[in-house]
Amino acid sequence: MTKIIIASDCGNSPKREFLKKLNIAFAKGDMAFLDAYVTDSIRWEIIGNKTLEGKEAFLKELDTMKVSIASELVLDKILTHGKEGAVNGTLKMQDGKKYAFSDFYEFSSGRDAKVKSIISYVIKI
Repeated sequence: MTKIIIASDCGNSPKREFLKKLNIAFAKGDMAFLDAYVTDSIRWEIIGNKTLEGKEAFLKELDTMKVSIASELVLDKILTHGKEGAVNGTLKMQDGKKYAFSDFYEFSSGRDAKVKSIISYVIKI
């Protein structure tokens, strides 16, 4: 089971709540949630590693990552404005490895939109 720690907030932003759920889905390997909330043309750039284009490549990459489910997810900051959002925090994996991350999101439109692109910075700590 993944322990989730989230910094407190005012709790009135639907996009902020969505990014919280999206990051929890990443940590738990919830492929169905992630599949439902990204566009078919999703672009995921993992800085210094690779760039993935399209939902099929995105889901395939997530499937390979699923072998390392997080034992702890800490979300320090979640920011949103219009069609953009950002999240930073840390992941502790079941094998004891720990990573700091910052993800920048672009949505396909304003309210209730799917994720169109992600730029991820990940550092092993």
